[in-house]
Amino acid sequence: MPALKRSAPAKRRTLHGPALADAVTVGTTLNEAAYLRIEEMIVTLELPPGSLVSESILSERIGIGTTPIREALQRLSREYLIQILPRRGVVVTSIDVRQQLQVLETRRELDRLVACAAARRGQAADRSRFAEIARTMRQAVSAGDLHAFLRADATLNDALAKAARNEIATRTVATLHSVSRRFWFFHRNHNPSGRSDPNNTMRLHLAFAKALAAGDEAVVALACDALIDDLVDFARSTLDAN
Repeated sequence: MPALKRSAPAKRRTLHGPALADAVTVGTTLNEAAYLRIEEMIVTLELPPGSLVSESILSERIGIGTTPIREALQRLSREYLIQILPRRGVVVTSIDVRQQLQVLETRRELDRLVACAAARRGQAADRSRFAEIARTMRQAVSAGDLHAFLRADATLNDALAKAARNEIATRTVATLHSVSRRFWFFHRNHNPSGRSDPNNTMRLHLAFAKALAAGDEAVVALACDALIDDLVDFARSTLDAN
């Protein structure tokens, strides 16, 4: 298990679960570790919509003290994944296709801005990181490992934020990625007529990561738009089905 730096006093320091072990790296703070684990639990429906939990329940479940849990929940509230209920705990928010379409409308502009900035300003180390993430994504797609793919997608977003060197844009768009991933995971088996392949979204993510590794801004912009186009098409198809 990688060593974790303490970001705040915590009663527990033991981390549980292979998902957390895969998600964290050396130097990850307890705050970040708590966020990564709870975010994955929500995105992959381990904590389904409507679930009511508390700081103490989550602390016991993942083995991290309540202070990092509290910080993680505040962040997840800003990302539209939970609602904090005073004196009652927190409830996981519902999955809403209309909200997803609003998220994607916003992401289209911000994702392209961040991606193009990352292609333009990225250094050799950034491009090497994108190539590494692309390899991880390819392995996840080949194995059909959705959890590994979602973690690679989250890692790609973090790498993009560093390479873009635009803190305002990256902080703004970061609040939208998790809710979008959860929507896709929830509807992942939905394959209406007109959509050639339910795995198309994963392949488009892979193409986007490869474009970033190559560092061609024009190709990156096209790959980014193609990915958002696919996500919008997918979201609308679920609305039509309802």
